[in-house]
Amino acid sequence: MMTVKPYIPEALPPDTIKWESHIPQIASANRALARYDGILNAIPNPELLLSPLLTQEAVLSSRIEGTQASLKDVMRFEANPKDPISDANLADIQEIINYREALRTAVDALKSQNLDIPLICNLHRILLTGSRGMNREPGCIRSIQNFIGRDAHIEHAIFVPPSPDSVLKVLADWESYLNSEERDVLVQLSILKAQFELIHPFSDGNGRIGRMLVPLILYKKALIGSPMFYISDYLERNRPLYYERLLAISRDQDWNGWIAFFLHAIEEQAETNGRKARTILDLHNEMKQTIPEITRSQYAVAAIDALFRTPIFTPSEFYDQTGIPKKTANRILQQLREQEIITILAEGSGRRATTYLFPRLIAITEGDRL
Repeated sequence: MMTVKPYIPEALPPDTIKWESHIPQIASANRALARYDGILNAIPNPELLLSPLLTQEAVLSSRIEGTQASLKDVMRFEANPKDPISDANLADIQEIINYREALRTAVDALKSQNLDIPLICNLHRILLTGSRGMNREPGCIRSIQNFIGRDAHIEHAIFVPPSPDSVLKVLADWESYLNSEERDVLVQLSILKAQFELIHPFSDGNGRIGRMLVPLILYKKALIGSPMFYISDYLERNRPLYYERLLAISRDQDWNGWIAFFLHAIEEQAETNGRKARTILDLHNEMKQTIPEITRSQYAVAAIDALFRTPIFTPSEFYDQTGIPKKTANRILQQLREQEIITILAEGSGRRATTYLFPRLIAITEGDRL
């Protein structure tokens, strides 16, 4: 017999928001986000230059759920998918690649359609397909009672989401609030993100979809000009507090504690994202000077673009991405190695190709050089 009752979400917006107390944080979070958006607007091709940040977001959002694979693991696998790899590491990498694919699909979809429940279900389907969650109803709103706990017994649950027969109704209320006007978009976003994770509408993948919604809602509400805002870094570093603030909503109706936490997360992450984006732009400008001088080649720009799009790669990937004739491409790779712009991550042997690394970009992306 179940002793822990399913959570009953309150209608949105909550009527307990203490708007006055949040004003300073609302102002500073919006300022930080506007500064970040200004940096994004100054980048000539953000989809290219910031693509490693998207993969890193997928890595960190998946790590919150327990995966262990790193950015290097993912990129190394994509460069050499036939290399031997453990089943556990391969499963981690597949989840990360799916996350990135779902986010890219969403970005394309939002150019021509609204963010709504059918689109979110499609993202969920992409997220779980071919991964450990593939038997957990990909793309389908759950029809079972799920729960979060330390073991398989619901009576020991830390949190029991709404009953399956109420999920569609509370999701409709969530979607209605998504499409409404609110006094401040960041407060609205904080409420939407928390309520989505508390509804837990899917059998698996709710946290990852909830984090994916952050840049999508910021973009939909026109707070950023392109949907590139990566919040999992902050949430992963503050995981216990993240979970506690969410739990306090269901346990104590403490929306204000969550809103304060989330506004701080947005502000700090906007500063971090901005530093990384600016440092990547500086590196790109430096390479636009350096690589043409080193190579004296008409293909220098193509080579630069390839390094930023895929900072871990094999020679054949480099040929395919750049369209540079093989002999010329090998000469360029040799010159870049001699000048230590690229290094060898894994020596080739037999039929296995050498894997190269653009170390400065990886260091910025992982946060080692800010």
